[in-house]
Amino acid sequence: MKTDMGSHPFPSVPPLDVQAMELARQRWTTRAMPPGALGRLQELGVHLAGVTGRCPAPAPRNPVVVVFAGDHGVVADGASAWPSEITAAMVATVSQGGAAISVFAEAVGAEVVVVDVGVKSPLEPLPNVRAERVADGTASIATGAAMTPEQAEAAVAVGTRIASEQIEAGADCLIGGDLGIGNTTAAAALIGAFARRSAHEVTGSGAGVPAGGLDHKCRLVASAIRRTEDCLEPLDKLASAGGLEIAALAGLFMAAAQNRVPYIVDGVIAGAALCAADALAPGTAAHGIAGHRSSEPAASIALDHLGLNPLLDLNLRLGEGTGACLAIPLVQSAARALAEMADLPGPGQV
Repeated sequence: MKTDMGSHPFPSVPPLDVQAMELARQRWTTRAMPPGALGRLQELGVHLAGVTGRCPAPAPRNPVVVVFAGDHGVVADGASAWPSEITAAMVATVSQGGAAISVFAEAVGAEVVVVDVGVKSPLEPLPNVRAERVADGTASIATGAAMTPEQAEAAVAVGTRIASEQIEAGADCLIGGDLGIGNTTAAAALIGAFARRSAHEVTGSGAGVPAGGLDHKCRLVASAIRRTEDCLEPLDKLASAGGLEIAALAGLFMAAAQNRVPYIVDGVIAGAALCAADALAPGTAAHGIAGHRSSEPAASIALDHLGLNPLLDLNLRLGEGTGACLAIPLVQSAARALAEMADLPGPGQV
């Protein structure tokens, strides 16, 4: 499988603004506190300055969670303990405000948008659900490529367009979420392919150990990783082992980075998407904020590969954007502290 990337280049990502970052570091030294007292939050404030090109960076006021949904053909080969029909049911649950991401987003003041980019089951029109289906799920990575390069590129384009629309409408922080039974199998294969790690290292239990057992899932992942070795381009790797919702997430991350809008990465699915996005548009990962460390083994491998240090470690593995959503208050607090804390008193002012 080979794609002519020269005819369909992905937009370049601007580098982090090093001048704004240096100004942020200097500003921290003059805040009313002991040096380094805010620890990781200071690093986050500097990072936000680099992403936005502003010092101090504005605190996000309109965060938006975009949850992409898609199904995976590998479920029919025993990749999951759950049937594909659960994906459509979860889309409806998020639409009705009853999912974990719905609850968390309301708690932190974030809007939730669901995008059907590849659900297998028919969906009736639902509130806050965008119909952007590229295909009715993917083919099974147990026997061949999950998608054609054209389908993968179309799914990336969905994510890019949705992100751009949300930014234009006022979103100032994007969180990528996912829904898709079987997607931890695809994510493990993608992370294994991009990070050059074995199936044994990247395969976890996901939403539950499948009927065939973890060894069977590991064999499925190994088969998919081997197949990506023949792929010469990042888009081909994504098409070979990935999912439609994973490709859309990659597009969202690229668009956020291109527009200098902060984005927060969730767990293993989002990590796989960012591996693909950073390969398609180098520099994308440098703009990312890792919301949390998922308990899935491939998630930590992806974070190490991308050079990201997560803000939270809560032993989560739900997906949907939940861990990333919980990190929103930390992002807001880091930005506000740098902007609003008083100056350090000068000599004779204490």
